[in-house]
Amino acid sequence: MQAALRDSEVPETRWARSGDVSIAYQVFGDGPIDLLVAPGFVSHCEVFWQSRDLATAFGRLAEVARVMVFDKREQGLSDRVGRPPVVEEMVDDALAVMDAAGSERAAIFGISEGGALAQLFAAGHPDRCTHLILWSSFARLPVADDYPEGIDPAELERWGGILRDQWGGPVSLGVFAPSRKDDSETQRWWAQLLRQGTSPRSAFELMNLYRELDVRAALESIQAPTLVMHRRGDRGVPAQLGRYIADHVAGARYVEFDGADHLFWTQGADEIIGEMEEFLTGARRAQPADRVLATVMFTDIVGSTAEAARLGDRDWREVLDRHDERVEAEVERGRGRVVKTTGDGVLATFDGPARAIETASRLARQLPDLGVRIRTGLHTGECERRGEDVGGMAVHIGARIGARAEPGEVLVSSTVKDLVVGSGIEFADRGSAELKGVPGEWRLYAVAEPPA
Repeated sequence: MQAALRDSEVPETRWARSGDVSIAYQVFGDGPIDLLVAPGFVSHCEVFWQSRDLATAFGRLAEVARVMVFDKREQGLSDRVGRPPVVEEMVDDALAVMDAAGSERAAIFGISEGGALAQLFAAGHPDRCTHLILWSSFARLPVADDYPEGIDPAELERWGGILRDQWGGPVSLGVFAPSRKDDSETQRWWAQLLRQGTSPRSAFELMNLYRELDVRAALESIQAPTLVMHRRGDRGVPAQLGRYIADHVAGARYVEFDGADHLFWTQGADEIIGEMEEFLTGARRAQPADRVLATVMFTDIVGSTAEAARLGDRDWREVLDRHDERVEAEVERGRGRVVKTTGDGVLATFDGPARAIETASRLARQLPDLGVRIRTGLHTGECERRGEDVGGMAVHIGARIGARAEPGEVLVSSTVKDLVVGSGIEFADRGSAELKGVPGEWRLYAVAEPPA
């Protein structure tokens, strides 16, 4: 799928000197507050921007603050030193980035493992830290006699082995972002981030580091205003580890969100960043809903599960890649936009229903040549745009219509049919239907003679 940003739009990568190690960093945004982002598990400053979700979240942060983000040593574009850094070295690297970026004082946003660095930074350098914000973080990961909240060390060892043995693909995406584990675009990006972020051995050694990392002694020394955030069902770092931090930092505010994703940018990032903005500035700007009339197209590959089992993972992935390339090309030809993949289909939007029908019909004719058949649903209505994503009732209706389509069929709502009167497109009446979760009955029509 299309990258989130063109190369010319990605912030320039620079390097700060931390002792004899070069640390890659970027600066973007023009908000009134400096914000240092300490990333989690694996990082790569430039690959970050190839995720639409993360690029959108960074764009929101850039409205709030002047943002500094960096790759830890041994990761991304920073120097590889042959071993994971100890947390004190991470703090030194963070200070070096601030100095290179000309930042005297900053709020620090620690994500997952980066939260341990952020806690030690805030405790040890109160003169450089205005606020401490933690996302899905921990002060210690494994269980201990005085820390029943922790994770079984055997589980950490098992997880490290999985990372080492399955490196190269979207390993553990179901832990980091279960809401996106079947999304092919996210799978490709996550696998690329891991490959370019670090090596299998380094990933395994990171898990060994996590078993030893313990910054609990720093918590009572933190003076900066502190915001701790977590998702209730987080599969990577359980929420009780975030609650522990909030309970042991004086005056800390704890906010828990619904969901299970460990990554902050995949489920409700606007709400999370809004919480950060209010914490940093004392006010949260209302994000105006950007609403637009659009034709929504949902496609779904028929029998995808059985076909994947028949072909095997590698051959099925090749089929999906060809499918995605053809869909994107045809949607672009029809002046539409692929919003996202849905595992075995896509969501796309068009500014005209006739072009949406023409695109859907071409795909219905062409994709069998690639070994797949699709069912397609179309509806026109007002959509709410949130960054690169879309929402609203029109999207739900389009999805429900697509689920009712027969293999090879382009099924549309009466709204779509009425809007293309005079176009020469013919329809077959499929009668009225109730759509799950949508009020009332809906008259549905199949495109009878797909336009060439």
